[in-house]
Amino acid sequence: MMDFLKEMWHFLRVRKKLWLAPLIVIMIMLGGLLIFVEGSVLAPFIYSIF
Repeated sequence: MMDFLKEMWHFLRVRKKLWLAPLIVIMIMLGGLLIFVEGSVLAPFIYSIF
């Protein structure tokens, strides 16, 4: 996993695509949030946002 993150960072830095880093972080956070609240009472409220 750490090799993947190093390779991704190197790719973003070399290709001058550092502006993608915040988008990737936000997508990972939203994915984690959806997985975390999947079976909880908050699920209908989270899904109504999207």
